[in-house]
Amino acid sequence: MRKILIIEDDEAIASIERDYLEINHFAVEIADNGITGAEQALSGQYDLILLDLMLPGEDGFSVCRRLREKLDIPILMVTAKQEDIDKIRGLGLGADDYIVKPFSPNELVARVKSNLAQYDRIKGKNDSHRSSHIEIGSFVINTQAHRAYLDGKELELKKKEFDLLYFLIMNANNVFSKDTLYERIWGFESIGDNATVAVHINRLREKTEEDPSNPRYIQTVWGVGYRFQP
Repeated sequence: MRKILIIEDDEAIASIERDYLEINHFAVEIADNGITGAEQALSGQYDLILLDLMLPGEDGFSVCRRLREKLDIPILMVTAKQEDIDKIRGLGLGADDYIVKPFSPNELVARVKSNLAQYDRIKGKNDSHRSSHIEIGSFVINTQAHRAYLDGKELELKKKEFDLLYFLIMNANNVFSKDTLYERIWGFESIGDNATVAVHINRLREKTEEDPSNPRYIQTVWGVGYRFQP
């Protein structure tokens, strides 16, 4: 049974989230503020964190940063403000997905399942290559340690940045649309916002390109999508 931690200060919302997740055979625990939630997340063995943005003690932005430094599991952020989505995308928090209140319990369960399925797919791919590094051009990918290197220097990548770079490198010279990349990396088809792909592409370019405005490796094919050029 997969184990989920809900960090939510609204007791009614947390109870609804817990009930629907338990109906779908998840084990669920609840923390009602940011400080104890972060401590609980770091001390427990959870498969996914459902993290509210507005929390007493420590807000969700800060908690997410702290958790991502230590945990390599999906973090799904919950916000009541549409404008906070840009902050979640732009601050490089390491969140895997977000959902805006009010949302249907069925949408929440779908998001949780999609994030877990995508995590399992990536984890499975990495586990199958544990014995070796992947070397393509100037890049080296260590799938066991979940690390990437360019010209011998380690790249400081968030989880989804690593997943996206890994996918592009393993499919070098192939062109992928935003929709396809969103489905492959984030695990959704019709749910979500594929603008997230462009944000992560830009972050990767900033970390891998000498001139991000004129990229050598992660190229835009106008009107089609993106490709990795070794």
